[in-house]
Amino acid sequence: MQPNPLDGLHDIIAPSQVSWWPLAPAWWVIITLLFIATCAAAFWFYKNHKFKKPKRYAIDLSKTEQNPLTLHIILKRLVIEYYDKRLAAQSTTNWCNTLNALTGLSFSEQEILSLYNTEQANEALSDKFRQGIKQFKLKESVHV
Repeated sequence: MQPNPLDGLHDIIAPSQVSWWPLAPAWWVIITLLFIATCAAAFWFYKNHKFKKPKRYAIDLSKTEQNPLTLHIILKRLVIEYYDKRLAAQSTTNWCNTLNALTGLSFSEQEILSLYNTEQANEALSDKFRQGIKQFKLKESVHV
């Protein structure tokens, strides 16, 4: 009599569980790239936040200030901070052109000259300067 071929089979042995550690080299590359990208994004956000700090401070100052001359000085300080001291020391005509380019509003020479009169404060001009501080462009190319 011939032996049964099924008698030679053994029970099925399940393979052992594969460990997740140590990671494959591809995972180390992915983790390193994600870490570098996270550090670069944090550094960029920090630099951007620090760069915009003077403008945020000027906006806070403009909310409490009512005098148009003081608001005009705040705008000049913004120009000095972000661009160049020479831009803030221009003639009235060139200063109006610079303000128009950097704020998107239209300032006239009469408005700027009216700041130095001892008459009463102009509320419309104060609002215009406040709006100019809010709309001040930080990265506009301005040629002196």
